[in-house]
Amino acid sequence: MNISIYSKKDCPQCDATCRILDSYGITYHKIDISDDKPAQVHVLALGYRQLPVVETSETHWCGFRPDKLRLLRVAAA
Repeated sequence: MNISIYSKKDCPQCDATCRILDSYGITYHKIDISDDKPAQVHVLALGYRQLPVVETSETHWCGFRPDKLRLLRVAAA
């Protein structure tokens, strides 16, 4: 499963999301949108204006969502 985390520096919710995925042993690609204009455009095109944005091949969401992160853990098992 491919997982991308769109984040930025000094984002507590982004850090918490990554910490949980790390604790689950789930691999992800972290993208800092601070200086990445195409990533910024992509996040806006998905309809989000807050971070983190978590995107998989099947779904996407924004914000710190432990419930959805647990579902990723189950799917990755």
